[in-house]
Amino acid sequence: MRVCVVGSGGREHALAHVLSRSCDVVVTPGNPGIPGSVGAPAGEIEADLYVIGPEAPLVGGLADELRAAGRLVFGPGADGALLEGSKAWMKELLVAAGVPTARHGSFDEPEAAIRYLGAMGDMFVVKTDGLAAGKGVLVTSDRAEAADAVRAYMSGEAFGDAGRRVVIEEGLGGPELSVLAVCDGRRAVPLAPAQDFKRIGEGGIGPNTGGMGAYSPVPVADSQVVDEVMDRAVLPTLAELRRRGIDYRGVLYAGLMLTPQGLRVLEYNVRFGDPEAQVVLPRLRSDLADLLAGAAGGSLAQAPAYGDDAAVTVVCACEGYPGAPRTGDLIGGIEAANAEEQVTVFCAGVASVAGGGNGAGSTAQRGQSLSTAGGRVLAVTGQGPDLATARRRAYAGVAHIDWPGRYVRFDVAAEAAASVSGKDTE
Repeated sequence: MRVCVVGSGGREHALAHVLSRSCDVVVTPGNPGIPGSVGAPAGEIEADLYVIGPEAPLVGGLADELRAAGRLVFGPGADGALLEGSKAWMKELLVAAGVPTARHGSFDEPEAAIRYLGAMGDMFVVKTDGLAAGKGVLVTSDRAEAADAVRAYMSGEAFGDAGRRVVIEEGLGGPELSVLAVCDGRRAVPLAPAQDFKRIGEGGIGPNTGGMGAYSPVPVADSQVVDEVMDRAVLPTLAELRRRGIDYRGVLYAGLMLTPQGLRVLEYNVRFGDPEAQVVLPRLRSDLADLLAGAAGGSLAQAPAYGDDAAVTVVCACEGYPGAPRTGDLIGGIEAANAEEQVTVFCAGVASVAGGGNGAGSTAQRGQSLSTAGGRVLAVTGQGPDLATARRRAYAGVAHIDWPGRYVRFDVAAEAAASVSGKDTE
């Protein structure tokens, strides 16, 4: 089978890496660190299956265009992708489907939104309605800071048109959880749960990012929890989409919080999470291509198989991320990191120093160097029989990665690994 993966980040590198176990894989546009990257548009590439990675082309209707041309596509059409394209629409659908979520309101006018803050408790969540690369969320206990965010979002100053409408939610407490389900329009099967680290600072402080690391499995999310997520969230959502005439074939990624009052869906994404993909996909024992092709064709056959191993990924970011990241620095240590036991480096925000572009093969394959070209540059994934081992291997890989101002969180999966092993993992 020949598979075309659409996208250019670490998620797409992880998809290509796992799909290549059984398939010929081409990635467009890819990046100089992803083998098989090409410059041709997806519509000009001949493949048996197309897997669309990022949210923006899904919201823009790329899956619809490819399906109209008779291609087999894994990824929702623009109608289903609105779940991520508009948080206000997503919240309305959750309510209609009876899916538990936070108390919330949607606003097009700043003063009405600021008044609504007074109806919240002592924690405020302000979100852009539109796409903001995972960064359009403020969680704060400071009402004045929340009001300032509303003004900045809705003026367009912070996120352009993505913030002209905002969603305000009550703050919730409890462990966060990511459950990604593969859907074929009528049926859905869960992938292994993961937990990611959104805040830039250790201990969960500072602004939100696209994700600074993740791990899988999650000790607090046993099979009973996953079954509850499917029964109370994913399957009712899929049924409501179908009731509205939306044939959803792709990933439905539920971002959840396990509150003292029960699970709550914080939001849905319509693609593989990043960095969750870098820990969930490498752990697969079954064939990823067969799973995605079955979903794309409307005929999911069986649930994916996982072993008892664990994976931890640590994101290496540029100095200044998520604000104004410094770029253009030479990256060292990728080859040495990949040589560590059960360590894989996934490339995201990288460029070719030698200017080789995204031609056939990767820059790394052609012996050229890579430089930093985005906020989140690399994700270093370690695997092992347990979280403590996977975590140790991931950070052993990170130790080789070097450029001026390289930033990582050193607490990724520390608490979870300690809870399982019963000892300090620092």
